Amino acid sequence: MSANIPDCPPSLKSIQHYLKTAAEHDARDPVVAYWCRLHALQVGLKITNKKTPEETKVLMAIMDWLEEAKKIHKDNEAVSNEVAAQAHLENYALKLFLYADKQDREQNYGKNVVKAFYTAGMIYDVLCTFGELTDEAAQNRKYAKWKAAYIHNCLKNGETPVPGPMPTEGDQNEESTTSDDQPSSSDTPQAPGFAAVIPATPPTLMPTIPTSFSNSLPDPNAALRAASQLPPVPYTPDPNPGGFVPYDPSQQPQPQPSTLYGDNSTPVAQLTPDQIAKAQKYCKWASSALNYDDVKTAIGNLRNALELLQTGRDPA
Repeated sequence: MSANIPDCPPSLKSIQHYLKTAAEHDARDPVVAYWCRLHALQVGLKITNKKTPEETKVLMAIMDWLEEAKKIHKDNEAVSNEVAAQAHLENYALKLFLYADKQDREQNYGKNVVKAFYTAGMIYDVLCTFGELTDEAAQNRKYAKWKAAYIHNCLKNGETPVPGPMPTEGDQNEESTTSDDQPSSSDTPQAPGFAAVIPATPPTLMPTIPTSFSNSLPDPNAALRAASQLPPVPYTPDPNPGGFVPYDPSQQPQPQPSTLYGDNSTPVAQLTPDQIAKAQKYCKWASSALNYDDVKTAIGNLRNALELLQTGRDPA
């Protein structure tokens, strides 16, 4: 569903990026297109108090499109339900970010890498519609926007981008010389938390047994030798040689009552309505992650939901 929205006046230039991202996803992902335009509308309504006719024309066109899109996609949960929508956008942004980061670190530079970083940053902006971003999402947004601008400028100026985060000051001091046309950390902001750390070779997990300990192990034949020195045990005839035991109902073990939902020992917390809603969110996010074959994210969300249900503590 394409949109017939007029060009933005200069006062609404800040929402033009979201409208462009929405237009690029009209056919590819209607959910992304819907929430990008909704975010653009919310931002546009906050920009000016007294709106000009040009501004009103643009905002009304976005409203009309949103109303029509909501009718068309009324059966799409990611459009009608904010929890499902948030999970959909989070997974979409993370996939874009990881793709762009992989291409960057493999030095496969081109417009697609810049576009992926840029779009990921835009989608993380749109996620603010649902509330404050998590620390990880906020960090990804900052890094994606910085990296998109950095690679774009390097390609524009004919320079070779530096893959990954910019080197720290300690790394730069180890270099004897620095090329004038290679960007330094003072020229380009450092994205925190993305420094590439190569772990040392892990130590062997198989411990060695000290010689003194192995020499102190008991002799396996010592018990047999000691047993041979014991006096013989006197024989006592079996009063019931046939092995027959008469049936006595009072001596039979009583069956244990079964539980309908599993082991009663499983801890269950007394949850507030907000905590129950958050647990439902985790389950929704897990389900959405599986739609993208992201098993790791699904497992993490299910674990968070289980911990919240059992302890009442939100692990996020």
